[in-house]
Amino acid sequence: MQGLKLAAIPHDQYDDYRYDVIFKAYKWDPQVEDHNTVARHVLLLSREAAGELERQAELLAQETVRMEEALLGRLSLARQLGLPRQIQQTLERLQGYDSSRHVRLMRFDFHPAPDGWAISEVNSDVPGGLAEAAVLPGIAARYFPGYEPRHDIAAYLLDGFRARIGEAGTLALVHATAYSDDRQVMEYLSDYFQAHGYDTVMAAPDHIRWESKQAYSLAAGQEGQLDGLLRFYPLEWLTNLPRRSQWRDFYDGETSACNHPIAMLTQSKRLPLIWDELGVELSAWKRMLPETRDPRQVSRPGEEWVYKPALGRVGEGILIPEAVTAKERRKIERSVRWRPGRWIAQRRFVSQTLPAGEQGEYHLCIGVFTVGGRCAGFYGRISPYARIDHKAIDIPVLVQKEGEEHAG
Repeated sequence: MQGLKLAAIPHDQYDDYRYDVIFKAYKWDPQVEDHNTVARHVLLLSREAAGELERQAELLAQETVRMEEALLGRLSLARQLGLPRQIQQTLERLQGYDSSRHVRLMRFDFHPAPDGWAISEVNSDVPGGLAEAAVLPGIAARYFPGYEPRHDIAAYLLDGFRARIGEAGTLALVHATAYSDDRQVMEYLSDYFQAHGYDTVMAAPDHIRWESKQAYSLAAGQEGQLDGLLRFYPLEWLTNLPRRSQWRDFYDGETSACNHPIAMLTQSKRLPLIWDELGVELSAWKRMLPETRDPRQVSRPGEEWVYKPALGRVGEGILIPEAVTAKERRKIERSVRWRPGRWIAQRRFVSQTLPAGEQGEYHLCIGVFTVGGRCAGFYGRISPYARIDHKAIDIPVLVQKEGEEHAG
């Protein structure tokens, strides 16, 4: 594909670069098992390639919001999305949703294919990669003077909250507080928002209480009403909390949130199964997403189809035969047989690899963020396998400067 190229960080400067990534880009998990997750390369995009990704992501975001609005009026269709029973019982609370109160963040995952870009999914609920998209490119740009970072995702989130709660206030950063890989995201956002005049509260979801649809903090020393919620805790995880945690009140809360639980309606990968019943125009989605079916409608995965869990994250549970062990394949196939309504089958597309010199070649995924329907950043990951999962390597994305010639 034209307009994108992997370029290596100078070998004698990589150790310094990796050190900066860990300590300046909040990358506290630079190693997963035996795998280094800090790339020795950067992804260089031409202005034309970056512009095309931006345009397509914004079209997809507009269509995704239209699907959410259509589903609000026909919540019975949500039964086909493979959502946990407790969430299905809670969806009625969404009917008072007012989009003007909330900040809407999404990430669309793009893959280079022989005939152009394909998308594999939207991370509609709690997309990751925020610090990697915002801080990594600035660190890498000093090695490639003809290129620059394109967007700052945190600045878009800040603007979103400023428009709703004003120049100051208190935000709860809601996350799984025991997980360092979640905490690093929240520390980054906390530092950013504090530097711009906001107070922040590090909170687990059961540290939030609701009164008259307003959120309050129970965190020791930081009790009181909250002006906003920035959630990095998947909605399906909330169902594991006890009822007394008031997790259902997130669904009809009026405190400004990113993201409001409306995101649950479009997080499921089974969404394409009800597209034709929604009555909305979805030209971008239908052009870029591979054909998606109920797994009971296809033969076993292989050359033509892959299995994906309806609510899977970071590549977890995706069955691409050459990218999984025999044991994992058996486990996934057994789960698909027992609970097909929680899975989808997606037609395989050819993931075009990029050469990386002595490192061989890599499959690429570019996560394109949108905030309020506007492109807000690029999050790059590479893998020697077609499955982009938790072992994938984070790679900064830089865009050709105006007046510069694109390398390659």
